[in-house]
Amino acid sequence: MLKFMFFIFFVIPPAFFVNYWVLASFLFFGSFLFMIAGYLNSSLTVLGCYFGMDVISYGLILLSFWICCLMILASSGVYNFSNYSFWFLLMNLFLLFFLVATFSSLSFFMFYLFFESSLIPTFFLVLGWGYQPERVQAGIYLLFYTLFGSLPLLISIFNVYDNVFTLNIHMFFSFYDLDFGYMMYFFLVLAFLVKMPMFIFHLWLPKAHVEAPIAGSMILAGVLLKLGGYGLMRVFSLIFFLGVHLNYWLINVSLVGGVLISVVCLRQVDLKSLIAYSSVAHMGIVLSGLLTMTYWGLAGAYILMIAHGLCSSGMFCLANISYERLGSRSLLINKGLMNLMPSMGLWWFLLCSSNMAAPPTMNLLGEISLINSIVSWGWFSILILSFLSFFSASYTLYLYSYTQHGSIFSCLYSCHSGYLREYLLLFLHWLPLNLLVLKIDLFFNWL
Repeated sequence: MLKFMFFIFFVIPPAFFVNYWVLASFLFFGSFLFMIAGYLNSSLTVLGCYFGMDVISYGLILLSFWICCLMILASSGVYNFSNYSFWFLLMNLFLLFFLVATFSSLSFFMFYLFFESSLIPTFFLVLGWGYQPERVQAGIYLLFYTLFGSLPLLISIFNVYDNVFTLNIHMFFSFYDLDFGYMMYFFLVLAFLVKMPMFIFHLWLPKAHVEAPIAGSMILAGVLLKLGGYGLMRVFSLIFFLGVHLNYWLINVSLVGGVLISVVCLRQVDLKSLIAYSSVAHMGIVLSGLLTMTYWGLAGAYILMIAHGLCSSGMFCLANISYERLGSRSLLINKGLMNLMPSMGLWWFLLCSSNMAAPPTMNLLGEISLINSIVSWGWFSILILSFLSFFSASYTLYLYSYTQHGSIFSCLYSCHSGYLREYLLLFLHWLPLNLLVLKIDLFFNWL
């Protein structure tokens, strides 16, 4: 693991003098090296003293590498208009380093340290390259919502060490029967519920997405929301028995919240806001499946986290492509785009169909696994899940039909189709989303 962390550090000095696109190529090369290194290691257990990697870490680190490469590819405006492109690359590299360190940390305290550190480059991305003046408020929301749940987590980490005398994540399975108390349970999971985000704690996410630049939206939807799911996977090995007694509260709130947020999506007129709220709905079903603590639930949550990271990031790229042409993200102006950009209509269709879990995407497999686990946990959840699936398809069809069909906004007089860079960007989101289904044993055989 350390060699890839050093690789990211060695890429930072060339950022002073090499071209923007050369650095992006270096990162793509690093992601391919990481993918091959994991593929050649048949056991996928790379453990060291401080950093290590198992199958869960491998998938999420690879996703972090991939999304950070695509962030640079999507943000050509930063380079074309010389908008502090060096500092933008530096923020991306630091964010990538913190994410890789977070997912590969073996110590619970080091995980917490890098988990919080990833907030700093994200905050600067929103604040420095965001759109409207409200980005300051969005950045403060992002910062303080996350910090609100972080101090209780830090206190509970020290309490865990007092009880079990180790903070090694992979040794927590030995202490799953300890009774920490209800307050300790709440403190351990709160920071991760905010980060996912769970319904009720989700108010920072739409604001951050709407005001963030395309790179900020991509990394938020693609990787940072997955930090919460990853943390819960590690923590529930320690508080398994408490979870059996208390998780049903969180499952009910997540499922009902997912339905409510899906209805909210049908009322949105801002493209990025609609996609951001759909992320909250998807994370609701991920959280519910994860909290059932069944084999299907854990595997399905892991699959849908990877799938949502690729799909949601690609949809934010599509929204940004339209925004760059029309100067607005409003659905009242982004109408009839099939007449203006007919070839881009295919990518809207492919990514919208992925978002509503059409075959053969990973989203479908993940949602089938999660629905299986939630229904086996409680049969009454069938009703809520049916509404959740129906509204999920409804707001995705609403998004696609409203943007691609209808009469063109009268003030539009000319528009050009996509660049080769944009088609490559969308292809690199869509390909792994459909190709990884062929290697699905990686996602199911890790328990």
